[in-house]
Amino acid sequence: MHFTTVTMNSVNNTRRTLGWRAAILVIAALLVAAVASAQDERGKQLYANCVACHGPEGLGNKLLNAPSIAGLSEKYVTEQLKKFKSGVRGGDVNDTTGLQMVPMAMILATEEDIAAVSAYVSEMKSKPQEATIAGGDAEKGKTLYATCLACHGVDGKGNDLLNSPALINQYDWYLALQLQKFKSGIRGSNPQDTTGMQMRPMAMTLADDQAIHDVVAYIQSLSN
Repeated sequence: MHFTTVTMNSVNNTRRTLGWRAAILVIAALLVAAVASAQDERGKQLYANCVACHGPEGLGNKLLNAPSIAGLSEKYVTEQLKKFKSGVRGGDVNDTTGLQMVPMAMILATEEDIAAVSAYVSEMKSKPQEATIAGGDAEKGKTLYATCLACHGVDGKGNDLLNSPALINQYDWYLALQLQKFKSGIRGSNPQDTTGMQMRPMAMTLADDQAIHDVVAYIQSLSN
């Protein structure tokens, strides 16, 4: 009888312990969900400052020199916002389009703000954009894209581990403009821009504007 009582007490204690653990796990899950929801709401509020140029779905606007940001990773968006805010990107007087972005990044007062808006943007769904550049040869571009494979991938979807953004579903005019900036040194020359400096020598392998248009045409074919 004594053994049975001890056993029952042990079972009851185990059940209580498991019950408390389950309750703690449920509470923890609810707290995580609440934090995520609060961050999403904060990101949505902050993104209101971006809507005029990038649109409610993050698909950009050529007339405003605004690229599509939908489909970019949270890590990449965070990194670029920090660069704009610090002047590492958009700090060159010749970077007229980059300079437009600097004051917008300055609105984000804290790292938490940057994290919230980056997370919000990363949830947006990208879509293929209509070509605006004529004369690009995608077949020649495929050969030129071999230089880009290691970082941006066969499918052009990028690689966060290598700080490489997705290239697909981006405007061709924006891709061409950024390649020209890297090649000329308007972008990727700041010693603090370590990831930009990785890209600059890659852009310099493109001999001229025709080569840029060719590789962009190939990237556009990946999007489609």
